[in-house]
Amino acid sequence: RSGINAEYKRNNLIKWDPPKFGDLGKQAGDVFGKGYHFGLLKLEVKTKTDTGVEFTSGGSSNIDSGKVAGNLETKYKVKDLGLTLTEKWTTDNTLNTTLDVAGKLLPGLKLTLDTSFAPSTGSKSGKLKTEYKHEAATFTADMDLGLSAINATAVVGHKGWLAGYQTCFDLGKSAITKNNFGLGYSASDFVLHTSVVNGTDFGGSVYQKVSPALETGVSLGWSSASSATSFGIGAKYVLEDGAAVRAKINNKSEIGLGYQQKLRDGVTVTLSTLVNSGSINAGGHKVGLSLEMEA
Repeated sequence: RSGINAEYKRNNLIKWDPPKFGDLGKQAGDVFGKGYHFGLLKLEVKTKTDTGVEFTSGGSSNIDSGKVAGNLETKYKVKDLGLTLTEKWTTDNTLNTTLDVAGKLLPGLKLTLDTSFAPSTGSKSGKLKTEYKHEAATFTADMDLGLSAINATAVVGHKGWLAGYQTCFDLGKSAITKNNFGLGYSASDFVLHTSVVNGTDFGGSVYQKVSPALETGVSLGWSSASSATSFGIGAKYVLEDGAAVRAKINNKSEIGLGYQQKLRDGVTVTLSTLVNSGSINAGGHKVGLSLEMEA
């Protein structure tokens, strides 16, 4: 428990820079998303060579359909040049390559080239991305190499308050196709986030670190187009031995449960299940198992 308290104190002293637009409300999102692998059997293995090359290999099997997917990723960093080269191959025979250049041209500036190539079909695509981080704002922009659209985001922060905007300009239609807004407040142990997507979908979330061991999250959503409403409550609790217990429930009466245990250094197992409490006898409940190994 002393280790948890030390980490909690460190986190409360961190000065948070404005996150990217896609990471607004991430703390609550992690409470609902991390540690759950419903309907899947997953295996992930991470290794690192003496020369600094990182390898990540993984696979998953869908319990219902039996479909198996796998991937192999290599990452190499040249720190002196600020370069990171990542290559990822997947079992659908697609090769993705990412080249990052960070902090060299301008402090806080990151340039990324993403490419994808499918040898079996000859299909290829690419995207150029930029990201600039400042203590008061974070900006991102990306454009596909086919010159079809430009995406841009901006998040500004002041004394814990965060405001963000996301847009997309379709070059072919010469029209704006995305207008998204985000507003929130972030503290070391409390995060409030609200969002509006294209003026029709409204969302909100609240995250709170109640204690060094307990995290909670609440999520709300409403669509003016369909009048659909969503609501969820989730929590994560770290036990004395370092194991983590997770639980969540939504307005569809779906209950998710998760248990994560570190078996030994570098080996972690996660068990999860999803139960529809509104129709217990109808079946369709899901279980999941994930094994992560790192050397």
